[in-house]
Amino acid sequence: MFQENLLKGKTILVTGGGTGLGKSMSKRFSELGANIVITSRKLEVLEQTAAELSAETGNPVLAVAADVRKPLEIEAAMQAAVERFGQIDVLLNNAAGNFISPTERLSYKAFDVVVDIVLKGTYYFSLAMGKYWIEKGIKGTMLNIVTTYASTGSGYVVPSAVSKAGVLNLTRSLAAEWGKYGIRLNAIAPGPFPTEGAWTRLLPDPRMEQKLINRIPLKRTGEHIELANLATYLVSDFSGYMTGEVVTIDGGEWLAGAGEFNWLDVIKPEEWDIYEKIVRGKS
Repeated sequence: MFQENLLKGKTILVTGGGTGLGKSMSKRFSELGANIVITSRKLEVLEQTAAELSAETGNPVLAVAADVRKPLEIEAAMQAAVERFGQIDVLLNNAAGNFISPTERLSYKAFDVVVDIVLKGTYYFSLAMGKYWIEKGIKGTMLNIVTTYASTGSGYVVPSAVSKAGVLNLTRSLAAEWGKYGIRLNAIAPGPFPTEGAWTRLLPDPRMEQKLINRIPLKRTGEHIELANLATYLVSDFSGYMTGEVVTIDGGEWLAGAGEFNWLDVIKPEEWDIYEKIVRGKS
């Protein structure tokens, strides 16, 4: 689909790049020639992923532990990337946290955990990277992973919905403000893409998956390569005149029924007790 070495010479920093969709997108970028920097809190996981991807693609992958909720760790990760590759050209804000729950069952801390990672982590990294790009005169590109319910809202994932809505607004606002520096910002709103971690927290009962699929016009979930190819286009120079946009990739789900988790109304209170134990056990 894309020409060989499409991303050659670009250094792409991916938050939450050690597992799941972040890993899949990092692999695709690396296959197309990019230098990759992956960050998350777990260095051991990052190092395993970096070694695996580099062996598969033949291109360098740097693993740097960093908590997106801590600005000093963000700046240290950026410095490590610059020291290794010279500069950072692309930031992919992918780090996230989410789980299903009736909102009235949430503690203040549970709400904060999601907001701190998804919203604060994104604007911390975006601010740090924006300052760096503007100071160095780099025409950087930022890609933010949001959700389909960032625009519509959704019950049972309210902390995530609030946070992703903020990230979407951040994308559009900074696209308007930082365009004068040649900095582009876009977002992807994925529908259901199975990953081991998120799938367990969002669909703790196997029966839920089929109910979810039944709501999707294409009657299937997304494949990682489909998201990775879209991300590749948006971080490449081929999308050079595109900024402030959000692209939905969900098999038509939100069009068929906005609010990805509104269907959880059918779950009985006693079932929530069971699901909460499953979710807590997998966190």
